[in-house]
Amino acid sequence: MGTDGVECVSLVDGMEEDEATHTYKHQSFCKNFGSGVIGHGWGMTMPRMPIVISVNELLECPVCTNSMYPPIHQCCNGHTLCSTCKVKVNNRCPTCRQELGDIRCLALEKVAECYKLPCKYYSLGCREIFPYYSKLKHESHCTFRPYNCPYAGSECAVVGDIPLLVSHLKDDHKVDMHGGCTFNHRYVKSNPREVDNATWMLTVFNCFGQYFCLHFEAFLLHKAPVYMAFLRYMGDENDARKYCYSLEVGADGRKMIWEGTPRSIRDSHQKVRDGYDGLIIQRNMALLISGGDQTELKLRVTGRIWKELSNPESGVTLPTQHL
Repeated sequence: MGTDGVECVSLVDGMEEDEATHTYKHQSFCKNFGSGVIGHGWGMTMPRMPIVISVNELLECPVCTNSMYPPIHQCCNGHTLCSTCKVKVNNRCPTCRQELGDIRCLALEKVAECYKLPCKYYSLGCREIFPYYSKLKHESHCTFRPYNCPYAGSECAVVGDIPLLVSHLKDDHKVDMHGGCTFNHRYVKSNPREVDNATWMLTVFNCFGQYFCLHFEAFLLHKAPVYMAFLRYMGDENDARKYCYSLEVGADGRKMIWEGTPRSIRDSHQKVRDGYDGLIIQRNMALLISGGDQTELKLRVTGRIWKELSNPESGVTLPTQHL
C-alpha cells in the first residue's frame, strides 16, 4: 500500500498526539527565537525582538542617573529609584507620581549581586573587573583615577594625569617650575604683626623624574600666628613614601630643621596643613630668626629632596645623593 496522504507523527512516551505536536512546535519556537527567527506555524518567520533595556539601565536611578545600591526602592507600579533620591522627591515616584512607601526592589538587588563591571577608569589603564557592590569602593582608591589640581589658594576644578596638571599649573596658575632637588626661597612680609590666613604655592620641582609642590601657609594656630612650609608629591601615596625631604630656616646662628616624607596630592593642601605635617614656625621665632628691628619679616627657606633606597643585604635604608 502507498503512503500518499499519510502523515507520520512521532509521539513522546506518555503523551497524546495533540500534546506531543504542541511540544514539538514549542521547542521549535524556542530554538528559532534564539537564532533570530521565530516560527509561526510552518514557514512564516519574523526577526528576533531586540533587547532594549540593559542591566546598566535597570540599575541606573532615573533621578540622579547614578548606579543604585541597596536599599533600592520602588513604587507600587514597579518604578525604581535610589534611597538618596527617594528623600529628594518628597516620597513621590518621579515616573508615575504615585506615593512611595517603603517597598524594596529585592529582585533588582539580587540581580546586582550577580553583576560584574569593569572599573570606570578602564580608559585610563585599570583592567580590573569587580562585582557590582565592590566596584564603588575600588574606584574610590583606584590608582588610575585622575588627580585634582594641587594648586593652593583657590578652588580649581581641573582634574587629569600628572603631565596635564604640570602644564596646567605652569600655564594657567603661573606657578614657577624648578629643575633639581635643592631649593632656596625667601619670604618677605612688610607688616609681620598682621597674620591673615594666606596660602601660596611657591614652586613645582622636577626631581628624580617626579614632580613636587612646595607650599607656604600663614594662619592662626590656637589664636597664635604661625607660618608653615611643606612639600607634596605629585603622584600616589605609595610612591610618595619613596622620598624624603628637609626644610630649614635660620639666620644669625639660629636654625630650625624639619625632615619628613612628602604627602601625596591625593591629600589636599588643607588636610596636610590641618595635620601640621610640615615645618611650623611661630611668629615670634620667625621674627627672631629674621633679625633686624622686627618691622619686617624675612624668612629664607632652604630644602632638599632625596630618594631612599633599601639595601637588600642589610635591610638598611640609605639616602641617595640628590641631584
